[in-house]
Amino acid sequence: MSQRLLYISNGHGEDNHSSHIIRTLRAIRPDLEIAALPIVGEGNAYRNIDIPIVGPTYTLPSGGFTYMNRLRLIDDIRAGLLTMTWKQYKAMKRYVDSVDFVAATGDTIGQAFAFLSGKPFVSFISPLSAMYEGKLNMDLILWQLLKSDRCKAVATRDAYTAEDLRKQGLSKVHFGGIPSLDRLKPKGKDLQIAEGDTMVALLPGSRTAEAVRNFKLEMQLALEAAQLNPALKFRAALVPSVMAEAQKIAQAEGWTYSQHESADGGKPWVRLKGGETADYSQPVEILCYSDAFSDIACRTKLVVGMAGLAVDQAMAIGKPIVQIAGEGPQFTYAFAEAQDRLLGISVKTIGTQAATPAILKEAARCVVETVEDEEYLKACVENGQARFGPFGASARIANLILTHLDRATQPSMSDNITGKNTALETP
Repeated sequence: MSQRLLYISNGHGEDNHSSHIIRTLRAIRPDLEIAALPIVGEGNAYRNIDIPIVGPTYTLPSGGFTYMNRLRLIDDIRAGLLTMTWKQYKAMKRYVDSVDFVAATGDTIGQAFAFLSGKPFVSFISPLSAMYEGKLNMDLILWQLLKSDRCKAVATRDAYTAEDLRKQGLSKVHFGGIPSLDRLKPKGKDLQIAEGDTMVALLPGSRTAEAVRNFKLEMQLALEAAQLNPALKFRAALVPSVMAEAQKIAQAEGWTYSQHESADGGKPWVRLKGGETADYSQPVEILCYSDAFSDIACRTKLVVGMAGLAVDQAMAIGKPIVQIAGEGPQFTYAFAEAQDRLLGISVKTIGTQAATPAILKEAARCVVETVEDEEYLKACVENGQARFGPFGASARIANLILTHLDRATQPSMSDNITGKNTALETP
């Protein structure tokens, strides 16, 4: 009889982490039955890999980022947060009797759902890091959830946090890592970049309305940077929902728009061109792709970032990040400043408020100067490896889950099965 696992997560980034672990779980144990309960958002990361979703899904006005601004919680409650959370809880309780084990990715809410399922679970506290403050100060509820007998193991995003929690007395903690890094490899997309070109990536985020606002700021930054160094090549990694708005964005900003078929058989790409007015001496082009994040992140020399996980991934593979703040709800100055502390020297945040024309000019100067600073670029590679290496998170966390799943369902066989699992690598 096959084993059954329920995956719980409370956030878009958490869904993404979980989807990569699930892909590895499937490769290791194809007969494992997996379902998911995404508590925030639509759960598209699960849908994209054909994982059934067992509860209702919805999108919060805050995007799930009430910790950045507690007032946004009021908007969420008005939009039905409490009612929907109760419906999700009831859906979980109806389903959970049929599963053997639970895996939870996220902070207090996700871990509380896992605990209340009544099943043993493994926790991946991916949003949390001791690198923000030098020590991870968890809220009392989360600490008790992780210390409970029902929680069999805890995985962290970075090794520093795992060591910090061990010092605090949580012996069941393990270094996990960032699962998506295991598959962050070039796919051979034609980015129209010649040998020797200096490429700058634009990452505006994934939540449509906010990402559109962020991208408009990044377009203006690119235009300002082109006045200082016309040789820079700008490539934008847009989620499909933002790409669908590209023509409207161009019209709103007074840029020209054209769509082109991909030479490599992928999705159509878009060219945006701005600065063709008397106000600017040098126009700029931005080529936009909705299916080339890995290629853009791996091949770029620098990232202009207004995102969370995407910026973490780029930084982990050694890319320098220049950040400007937007209106949120996610990428405000408070979020950018927290990223500074998390990612260290690899990140330069320009301004202390939502970007103004003056801040955009300063950020443009920073981009131009940074891509020419070879010593700093080398330091960013070392910093990325030190903070988020080594890679292999998907296999580490998948094997951790399988170890405790086996102990929960086949105690007498767990040692033998575990020995087989730990030898496997991420496909």
